[in-house]
Amino acid sequence: MRSTRIGLVLVASWLLIAPAGLATAQEGEGLSDVLTDLLRGSEGAGPTAGPDRRVPFGREEMQLSFAPLVKETAPAVVNVYASKQARAVRSPFEGDPFFEKFFGRQMRPRVQNSLGSGVIVDASGLVVTNFHVIRDADEVKVATSDGREFASKVLLKDESLDLAILKIDAPEPFPVVPIGDSDALEVGDLVLAVGNPFGVGQTTTSGIVSALARSHVGVSDFGFFIQTDAAINPGNSGGALINMAGQLVGINTAIFSRTGGSIGIGFAIPSNMVRAVTQAAASGSDFFERPYLGADFEEVTAQIAESLGMPRPTGALVSSVAADGPAAKAGLRPGDVVLSMNNAVIEHVDALSYRLATQTIGAAAELKVLSQGDEKTVSVELVRAPEGTATELTIRGRSPFAGVKIAELSPRLAQKLGLDADVKGVTVVDIDRNSPAAGLGLQPRDIVREVNGEEITTAEKLKQVAETPSRWWRFTVERDGRLMRQTLRY
Repeated sequence: MRSTRIGLVLVASWLLIAPAGLATAQEGEGLSDVLTDLLRGSEGAGPTAGPDRRVPFGREEMQLSFAPLVKETAPAVVNVYASKQARAVRSPFEGDPFFEKFFGRQMRPRVQNSLGSGVIVDASGLVVTNFHVIRDADEVKVATSDGREFASKVLLKDESLDLAILKIDAPEPFPVVPIGDSDALEVGDLVLAVGNPFGVGQTTTSGIVSALARSHVGVSDFGFFIQTDAAINPGNSGGALINMAGQLVGINTAIFSRTGGSIGIGFAIPSNMVRAVTQAAASGSDFFERPYLGADFEEVTAQIAESLGMPRPTGALVSSVAADGPAAKAGLRPGDVVLSMNNAVIEHVDALSYRLATQTIGAAAELKVLSQGDEKTVSVELVRAPEGTATELTIRGRSPFAGVKIAELSPRLAQKLGLDADVKGVTVVDIDRNSPAAGLGLQPRDIVREVNGEEITTAEKLKQVAETPSRWWRFTVERDGRLMRQTLRY
C-alpha cells in the first residue's frame, strides 16, 4: 500500500514538472488519459467493458453534462392526453316524479382523462406510447415540447405488448429520436429517461441499465423488459429511454413501487420490439402480426432441467406441436428445449416470444435445440398464422348478448386478440359500448362456452341461442383462463 502511494506521488510529480510537450503520450491524448494509462499499466489492465466503454476518470470527466444529449432528443418526446366518456348511469332520483323533472332519469356522463408520454420516431409524425395510456380512449391528443397540440389517429395498438402507435400531421417534418439496437445494451450502461411525470412538464432523469430480459414483473403479457434505476414516475409511461448515442433503446412502461413514486426500479420495453411494431403500423396493418411456429412452449423448471440432464434451467420447453406447422416440419417434438435463436441465448420462454416477435414473416430462424440429450440446429420457416374461414357476426335483439360481435377463433384471430394460438371456441371480437352486453360486463377476448344449457361451438350457434327470447339466462364465459358462470333475469 505504501509503495502504491509513493508511485502515485511520483507519477503526479512527474506530470506537474514535465514540459508541455511531454504531457501527452501521443498527439490528441489529454493529461487524464496519460494518468489513466500509467495507472492501468501498458497492458490496459483495469475496469473496462469494451472498446468504447470505460469508467469515468478524473474531475474533468465527472463534470461532464448530459445537456447536449437532452437538447438533441427532448424535442421528440411528447405529452399524450387521452379522454373517454364514461357510460351514463342511472340517477338516484329515478322514479321520483319531482326530482326526475330537474335531474332526469340518467346522470350526465363523466369525461375520464389520462396523461402519459410518447416518442416521435418518424419525421412523418409516428408516435410510440403505451397501450394503457390510451386504453378505450375516445380522443387522443399529442402536445409537443414547443407548445403545439395535435389531434392524433390510433394506427395500431397491442394490449399484450402494451404498445400503441399514433399518427399526427404537420406541414413540416417532426423532430425524431432514432431507434437504436436494444440488444447492444449491457448492464451498467448509462441511460436517460425523458417524459412527463405527474403532469409537471417534461423531465429528464439519468441512471444505468440495472438488468436485462426481466420477466414476470406483473405489468403486461410482455416478458422481456429492460430494468433501469433512472427515476420513472406516473406520467412517464410511453416516454423515452435514451442511450449515450442519442438513440431510443426503450419505451418506459412501469415502475415497481409501494408508494406510487420512483424507488429506482423501472421497466422499459426494448427498442427492437418498438421498431417491429412501428414498421407494422407504417405498412398499414391494424394489428401487430407475429410469426407463427405452430408450437406451444413452457418454462424449464429446475426439476425438468435435472430430468433432461441440463446443468441449469434455461431455454423454452416444447409442450405441443401442431400437425403440418412450421415447427413440425422442422423436426421439433414435445420435450425438446430451445436454447437459442439466431445465436441469441433463450433464457426463458418469454425470451423466445420476444425473439420471435421481432423477426420478419417469411424469414427463417435458426434454432439451437436440445433433443433427447443431444444438441442440434434446425431451421424453421416463420410464416403468417392461419387465417381460418369463420366470419364475424353481430348479435341483435332483446338479449344480454345484444351488441357484441363474435367469431370463431383461428390462430390468426387469437393472435390479433392476444390469446394463445391453440385456444378454440367462439369469442367476443368487439362490443358496442352502450349495448346491454357492455352493461353486463362482457369484454373483447371473452370466450362464450355455454348459454342456457347449450354448448357453444360455432358463432352461428351462439347467435341463434342468444337471439331466442328468454326471461332467464344462464351462461358460462372463459376469461383469461378462468370460467365465470352467471344467472340473471332479463
